[in-house]
Amino acid sequence: MRAKTVEDRQILELIDPVAESIGLDIVRVRLMGGTLRRRLQVMAERPIDNDIDVGECARLSRAMSEVLDAADPIAGEYLLEVSSPGIDRPLTRLKDFDLYEGFEARLESDRMIEGRKRFKGIVAGTDGDNIAIDLDGEEETALIPFDWLVDAKLVMNDALLKRGAAIRAARGEPEDDGLPEGAPEDQDPAKTPKTISEDDA
Repeated sequence: MRAKTVEDRQILELIDPVAESIGLDIVRVRLMGGTLRRRLQVMAERPIDNDIDVGECARLSRAMSEVLDAADPIAGEYLLEVSSPGIDRPLTRLKDFDLYEGFEARLESDRMIEGRKRFKGIVAGTDGDNIAIDLDGEEETALIPFDWLVDAKLVMNDALLKRGAAIRAARGEPEDDGLPEGAPEDQDPAKTPKTISEDDA
C-alpha cells in the first residue's frame, strides 16, 4: 500500500534507499494529477518514533530531487511535496497495525469479503500476514490478509488526539503546532501535517 500505481512503485524503488541513507522511512508515495503539472506526495518518518520535523522534510526533499532529476521517472512538470503522515495517518505496512493496535481505523479491500469491501473497527494487531480488527457490530475479531488491502487509515478521534498530545508533551513541545501567526483559529492543528514542497526546500 505504500505505492498504488506502477509509477508510484518505480518512484518508491528510487527513493527508498535515499530516505534510508538519512535515517528515514517512506510511509507512502502518491503521484497525483493529470497531464498538466502533477503532484508527487511523499510521506516519511523517523523509524524510531514515527515522526519527522520540517528540517528532515527539507533534507529528504533535496536528496530525492537529485535522484529523481537524474532518473527522470516522471514525464512533464511535477511538484514534490514531502510531509509527515499526520495524526490520522495511513497504515501502509504490516507493522503499522501492531504499532497502532487499539486505535480505530477504516479499511478497504480489493475484493468482496462477506459482501463488502469497506470496514471500520479497532485495530487488534496482526496474526502472521493477516491484520486483525474488531469490526463494528461484530463479536469476533476478523482476520484480513494484508495483501488484500488497498487502503487503510486511522480515524481521527479523541483517543488519537490524546496520543498525539502525549507524544508532544513527552518531547517537551508546546501544545500549538507552530502554525504561522495569523493562521485561522478554527483550523485544527492536528489535521495540518508538516509539509514542505520543492519550492520551499
